[in-house]
Amino acid sequence: MHAVVFAYHDVGVNCLKALLNAGIQVDLVVTHQDDPNENVWFGSVAKLCQKKNIPYITPSASELHDLIPKLEALSPDYIFSFYYRHMIPAKILACAKIAALNMHGSLLPKFRGRAPVNWAILHGETETGATLHVMEVKPDAGDIVGQVAVSIGPDETATDVFGKVSSAAEEVINQALPELIQGIVPRKPNDLQKGSYFGGRKPADGQIHWNQTALQVHNLARAVAPPYPGAFTEHMGQTMIVAKTSLKGPFPANLNLGTRGIQVVDNRVFGICGDHEAVEILEWFPASK
Repeated sequence: MHAVVFAYHDVGVNCLKALLNAGIQVDLVVTHQDDPNENVWFGSVAKLCQKKNIPYITPSASELHDLIPKLEALSPDYIFSFYYRHMIPAKILACAKIAALNMHGSLLPKFRGRAPVNWAILHGETETGATLHVMEVKPDAGDIVGQVAVSIGPDETATDVFGKVSSAAEEVINQALPELIQGIVPRKPNDLQKGSYFGGRKPADGQIHWNQTALQVHNLARAVAPPYPGAFTEHMGQTMIVAKTSLKGPFPANLNLGTRGIQVVDNRVFGICGDHEAVEILEWFPASK
């Protein structure tokens, strides 16, 4: 079996390794150049390709159409996408003789689109996972090939959960590979009515609004905790990144739960929220740092 792989991030590294370990011949990898403005805390697909002597390229989104003749000549059995960030044109997907498959970081059809782990935590989900599915022009809409679920703990951050999802993605691809190698693509419907599509998140979306409930503020803080850009609030004329919060008491009896915003009591920092409940800020630092 021959494959062309579009990949980035830890999921890209782990799933590419799984293909190689299964004996899939990877003829080309398409990945990204690291953004110098991004906090790159994850594994490098490009470095793995260098180590394994796999040809790789880093085209921009506008250059993907130029790859069509090359991919038509390669005529791969499969095209795989593992956390690749650009939309892959339909004419590229059509170059796969058997199927084009994508790994998504949620339990489809829930949390289709961008930043699925962050959105799941933000919405207070207790479970997410990884889904391998058939790629169509519409994002994350094709039939489901395999899924593995993982739990989300009440205090886990996006980085914690992403580590679980990365392991789940590797498990999904390993479960699917025996049939894929035989040219069999197991499918079950991806019922889009049972989920929703979410867009990308920007650093500005991390602003804390103290009229929200304490649980909502806590979920925001852990959904975007560093190395993501972080939740933030203003305090004494300074923008502060809220890196870690807790809903666990006991809290001081002299907290003023009727006034929203930051309060410092007994050398502890609290945020008073719209439901007249407190969230303790365990770690914060100036955004300038």
